[in-house]
Amino acid sequence: MYEREGESENLCGPSVCLGVFLLYCWSNFLLLSLAVGFVDCGRGGLVRFECSNPSDFRIEADGVVYAVRSIQHSTLPALTLLIKASDTTTQQQWVTQVQEGAVPPVISKDLKEIAFPSRNMDSQLKRMKRDWVIPPINVPENSRGPFPQELVRIRSDHDKNRSLRYSVTGPGADQPPTGIFIIDPISGELSVNKPLDREHISNFHLRAHAVDLNGNQVENPIDIVINVIDMNDNRPEFTHQIWNGTVPEGSKPGTFVMTVTSVDKDDPKTANGMLRYKILSQNPESPTSNMFTINNKTGGIITVAAGLDREKVPQYTLIIQATDMEGNPMYGLSNTATAVIRVTDVNDNPPEFTAETFFGEVPENRVNVIVANLTVTDKDQPNTPAWNAVYKITGGDPTGRFSVPTDPTTNEGLVTVVKPIDYEISRTYVLTVEARNEVPLARGIHSPRQSTATVSIRVIDMNESPYFEPNPKLIRLEEGMMPESTLTTFTAQDPDRFMPQTIRYSKLSDPANWLRIDPNTGRIKTIAILDRESPFVKNSLYNATFLATDSGIPPASGTGTLQIFLLDINDNAPKVFPQEAEICEKPEPNAINITAVDGDLNPNAGPFAFELAHRPSDVRRNWTITRVSGDYAQVSLKIGYLESGIYEIPIIITDSGNLPMSNTSYLRIKVCQCDISGDCTDQEHIMAAGLGTGAIIAILLCIIILLILVLLFVVWMKRRDKERQAKQLLIDPEDDVRDNILKYDEEGGGEEDQDYDLSQLQQPDTIEPDAIKPVGIRRLDERPLHPEPQYPMRSAAPHPGDIGDFINEGLKAADNDPTAPPYDSLLVFDYEGSGSTAGSLSSLNSSSSGGDQDYDYLNDWGPRFRKLADMYGGSDD
Repeated sequence: MYEREGESENLCGPSVCLGVFLLYCWSNFLLLSLAVGFVDCGRGGLVRFECSNPSDFRIEADGVVYAVRSIQHSTLPALTLLIKASDTTTQQQWVTQVQEGAVPPVISKDLKEIAFPSRNMDSQLKRMKRDWVIPPINVPENSRGPFPQELVRIRSDHDKNRSLRYSVTGPGADQPPTGIFIIDPISGELSVNKPLDREHISNFHLRAHAVDLNGNQVENPIDIVINVIDMNDNRPEFTHQIWNGTVPEGSKPGTFVMTVTSVDKDDPKTANGMLRYKILSQNPESPTSNMFTINNKTGGIITVAAGLDREKVPQYTLIIQATDMEGNPMYGLSNTATAVIRVTDVNDNPPEFTAETFFGEVPENRVNVIVANLTVTDKDQPNTPAWNAVYKITGGDPTGRFSVPTDPTTNEGLVTVVKPIDYEISRTYVLTVEARNEVPLARGIHSPRQSTATVSIRVIDMNESPYFEPNPKLIRLEEGMMPESTLTTFTAQDPDRFMPQTIRYSKLSDPANWLRIDPNTGRIKTIAILDRESPFVKNSLYNATFLATDSGIPPASGTGTLQIFLLDINDNAPKVFPQEAEICEKPEPNAINITAVDGDLNPNAGPFAFELAHRPSDVRRNWTITRVSGDYAQVSLKIGYLESGIYEIPIIITDSGNLPMSNTSYLRIKVCQCDISGDCTDQEHIMAAGLGTGAIIAILLCIIILLILVLLFVVWMKRRDKERQAKQLLIDPEDDVRDNILKYDEEGGGEEDQDYDLSQLQQPDTIEPDAIKPVGIRRLDERPLHPEPQYPMRSAAPHPGDIGDFINEGLKAADNDPTAPPYDSLLVFDYEGSGSTAGSLSSLNSSSSGGDQDYDYLNDWGPRFRKLADMYGGSDD
């Protein structure tokens, strides 16, 4: 029953919104759901609901009553339930009675009515009463019918005196999804036409209309809200079917592992959508069956027991169950998922050597050699920092001659020699090696005794090379020592004290070939004079290398360097520098600065004394020399004018050695005419005026080579002209080439031989064979009439000079023709006319009258004519 606000205070209190229970019989069980509405008449206080049978039913704060257990319908023929509402502020109470019986779910005569609010149509000045407050209509989802199922009756006060038509509009009625709600236009009964799904649409907002038969609106539309009451029709769904998590081994109880989550499409504000989690099983159940627990509300998984050991159980599999209805196992829906927890490795197992002592051996003086392989075992996960071993030498190697790197593949320790080992110093080494991991051990774990091992290394004696001591060896000598002078003894020592051997010496490097070494004693003597100024001496130091070889098997050798520091003596006279200069005819002022070059060192070099020679006499008359400093002097003209030319001035230079050395050097001076600035105006340089012998020889060689090239070119040109003349077919090149042919030989005849067709001669391939050789004119010694080889044909040429090339090509082809008769010597190259009085060569035959002639002279003409001589000059045989 719905009341207008403020009209009846007696009716304030709880009321049944729909007036009846909504009964659902599922599998012989009764599920009860109804809504109790309360009209508080504007008090605004907080109302608390209670039911008379809390063991079977409970009522929510919104007035919805639920059955808390399964109720057999046969055991409950009639049900009376009291609902009490209490105002927590005024402590006022209201009680209403709810009865259920074996009656249909909805009876039309008991439908609650929703009346349109009345309005006064007489005067618009009267205040219209406020509209009704229409409580929402609650309809459970998934109802099984029968349909249509009546919900409420819409009624207007005007239907008493005239006929009205009722309708509803909005989503679910005339808007998508259409056809869910229908209304009887005459009675105004609002019905649901199909089951509702709260997960699809949780509520509907409809608007009711009342019109007369003419379609005129008689009431203002009223809004109706229909709430779909949630039912537990959806199971929880895990967001992942398999959950993966990790936890370090050895973790303490209470260590967080992971969180699993599940979702339920039902209303999360009701028990239908309130989930609870629990662990159904654990595999393996080691060391206990309850290693983990789960928060039943949040799904967080934590450890509850100690003893996680990856080396024993690397992985756990948990079956997790999520149940709605707050985990009630009787009527809650559930689902399961799998949680895979991998136990991660920590460094709780130190590496341990497989043996207490390892052995190895190494030849002396060898480096980067693996002596022994150290093997360890580690129960931690392979190829992790907790498994990878790191080796350290803790004893037995004070000089750092060994190292133990780790093999990344096998995790073995490779004992390696990094510094040479001397057998004569130590024959064995005993190392102490400790194995650790890349990361420290877990707290509380200590390294056992097996993490330390001993490595015994035996050194093998090898034939070592002799060595010179000192190396290099420095001696100081004066230059100029004579041959066969003993310099020093340069000997080597053999480090193999336990191998008696002999050492022989030889010279390996002696750039100037000055030295010799005794092969047995190592005594070094000179075989030439030592000269400090030699190009093989650098900074007064001469280096020679010698070789010492022992008698071992195989022999070993070593080298030593002898450095000779040569002390300077005064053995080089000074020379003037520069050796050429220029000066003007009229010196104003005009002087040449000179110095001296001495191969010796001080004090055997400068200061120098400069002096002009006495001969020739005009030197001192024309020139003068003035000393500027200890190493420099000036040469200048003594007279006011000297004719241009080249002058060689002898200058005597003396050094400052203990036994001074003097030398007369010639300074070549070019005297020339000068311009205002004092530069020579002559085009020739002093070098051009006086060329040396080498320059003259070079110039002559160039001239001779040029003449030879010119001569060869001339000979080549003449030979080329001869070849061109030999190819010409014309007698007189000045005449027209079409009017003449070459005369090969005198074949008899007169003017008749000149009767020819020149066009046929230029293009013989266009002539018919019968026109060239009439019947009966064929030579007897010609080839027989059988298919002849294809000789090169001359194409039409623009110039008759090509005929010579064509004839030569035909001759060459005939000589190389293997099908030619053995005595074929003459070929017809081209047609040269007919009717000659001398007759044709074809008239020659073996029966001619020329048989008595002497043809032996043809033997001197070559192979072809020798065949002719045999044919015509031979015997009858």
